Amino acid sequence: MIRILLVDDHPVVRLGLRALFDQEDDLTVVGEAGTPEEAVAAVRELQPDLVLMDLQLGRAGNGADVTQAIRSGPDAPPVLILTNYDTDGDIIRSIEAGASGYLLKGAPPDELLLAVRSAAAGESALAPPIASRLLERLRTPQTSLSPREIEVLERVAAGRSNGEIARELVITEQTVKSHLVHIYTKLGVSSRTAAVSLARERGILRS
Repeated sequence: MIRILLVDDHPVVRLGLRALFDQEDDLTVVGEAGTPEEAVAAVRELQPDLVLMDLQLGRAGNGADVTQAIRSGPDAPPVLILTNYDTDGDIIRSIEAGASGYLLKGAPPDELLLAVRSAAAGESALAPPIASRLLERLRTPQTSLSPREIEVLERVAAGRSNGEIARELVITEQTVKSHLVHIYTKLGVSSRTAAVSLARERGILRS
């Protein structure tokens, strides 16, 4: 029996997932959480075999950060991301945080069930479109931005100045400028506006 912890800030989503898993003989939901704190506490208390994690937990936190917190603990269960967000930055941060897989909420039920069983068995579970995009990134490394570069570009897109970005990321303003140079080079652009526009076009940033 695979014991699942559901982490999503929408009760209706959790209800729907529970109903899906209740139909399966080898799957059972042992708990639910709607915030990062509840998720980490539930993992310690319930010791699930798998955590099914939403990427955006409202204003409370980011699923990638929660994934990292869970995976850094003792006897950490696999974490499978289930989200509406499919930008390269989200995917990379989640995988680097320790997620075993990444699925979109629009995936067919059979695909989700297969991913849950695969992740619980210690295998990777990436939705086909996600796997294709990661493969494409490997084929074109010159356009691949690092997680930190994506963080910088996200703040540029939000209208932050170099000084504001430096303070938010706790780095020097010179380091911000250095990241921007690398971003421009990788994307083949020469301005902040062009970098943001192209990054959105390629799915590196959410619109």
